[in-house]
Amino acid sequence: MAATKEAFFKPGKLSAQDKASLTDSAAKQIINAEADQRARKTERLRQLREAQEATVIVDAPVAAKKRSGKR
Repeated sequence: MAATKEAFFKPGKLSAQDKASLTDSAAKQIINAEADQRARKTERLRQLREAQEATVIVDAPVAAKKRSGKR
């Protein structure tokens, strides 16, 4: 490894605009990844729900018992 200036000293400081740009791009990547993950989960849950609904036998609704007027 050759002794260079970059190996011993910190690189120059970033401007505020560069820092903001890096932060913005990192935030957008995180938000997009979370949105993709949420969409995959929603689709998976939708498929499971539809499969469950297809296997459930629909029972005839039972009429509610009428209450007597006596108290």
